Amino acid sequence: MSILISQPKPETEKSPYFDLAKKYNVKLDFFPFIRVEGVSGKDFRKQKIDILQFTAVIFTSRTAVDHFFRVCEELKIKVSQDCKYFCITEAVALYLQKFILYRKRKVFYGADGSTKGLLEVMNKHRDNEKFLFPSSDSQQKDIEEWFKANKCEFATASLYKTVSNDVKEIVTKQDYDMIVFFSPSGVKSLFENVPGFVQNGTAIGAFGPTTSAAVEQAGLRLDVKAPAPQAPSMVAALELYLSNMTVKK
Repeated sequence: MSILISQPKPETEKSPYFDLAKKYNVKLDFFPFIRVEGVSGKDFRKQKIDILQFTAVIFTSRTAVDHFFRVCEELKIKVSQDCKYFCITEAVALYLQKFILYRKRKVFYGADGSTKGLLEVMNKHRDNEKFLFPSSDSQQKDIEEWFKANKCEFATASLYKTVSNDVKEIVTKQDYDMIVFFSPSGVKSLFENVPGFVQNGTAIGAFGPTTSAAVEQAGLRLDVKAPAPQAPSMVAALELYLSNMTVKK
């Protein structure tokens, strides 16, 4: 069995993906369907957003953290030590240590890695806060909707954008048994490269609710979904799928 993972190849051989491949004798190929390009400080200025006017910043990915502090450095902006940071996961929160004195800052994160968990934490601290939401050109609309519903002061700052990579050759010239997606942009990239893509017997995997929704909205059959109660990660979901296949054989 061959599986195409639409992400860069892990840098270490200790990745659980390689353990999975060895255990089930499957061929794993890694190829990112998208890449991220940062918005320059000059272009950010055109958005007329004054970062120092905001008391709280929301991060839904480490990519957002990278580009927020990149723009701050480019524009010589020193963020106040009193600024609060709301992160979607503990991993994203800990990543802030690259840029701030973590113990001296007010950092919060969701309990379960979901947008709902993040919003619950924000709800406890929303009074008198002005929220800045650094994002890509395809930001999560549910967070903006929450701001509006709760009449919060906020601004969405587009600091980076996702661009489709050329994946036509790898998708069309190799007959993969499964393609795994990690973002709606990855699904979009597939159809931009191969407009007439037909699933046929190819299994599709998706990580995250927005990715799963994008797969189904594209008219594809979703075979492997994560996170799930028995599969908190994509590796766990793939293992569950492969073990079930082994049992059926």
